[in-house]
Amino acid sequence: METWIALLRGINVGGHNILPMAKLKDDLESLNLKNVRTYIQSGNIVFESTIKDASILSEKITRSIEDQHGFRPQLLLLSYENLLTAIESNPFPEAVSDPKTLHFFFLANQASDPDTEALEDIKAPTERYQLSESVFYLHAPEGIGRSKLAAKAEKHLGVVVTARNYRTVDKLRSMVTET
Repeated sequence: METWIALLRGINVGGHNILPMAKLKDDLESLNLKNVRTYIQSGNIVFESTIKDASILSEKITRSIEDQHGFRPQLLLLSYENLLTAIESNPFPEAVSDPKTLHFFFLANQASDPDTEALEDIKAPTERYQLSESVFYLHAPEGIGRSKLAAKAEKHLGVVVTARNYRTVDKLRSMVTET
């Protein structure tokens, strides 16, 4: 069995794309996924599957959500190894003590031509960031609510992203090891 972390994007926000986690858990279990656990209402799921191909598994999950709930969310699947690598590669380890200030923007694909000049132009003086092959790390000590960098990262990276704060990332890691 392979352990997967699914990050759904754009669900349960502003009364749109409502997807109750208990119902999602049941839906995923009906797909033969095992040990399905969710974390908060924003679409964080840990599960096991005999399917080892992320694209096949992603299609199966998003098609099921569309069939059951009438919309097709964006879904990013990470293996447990991908998640651990992202955590271990965090360039701002001192920021984990204030986890709401550290954000992992998981990239759907590698950013082949990011507009780093635009990223620098909109970065607040207190913000720091680093781009890896699969994660855009952002340390925003003043929060991301008003961060232009957080709001425009996807546009300037040129790839689809889904962001989670460090608290959520660390919780997903611990959910895997709780089984």
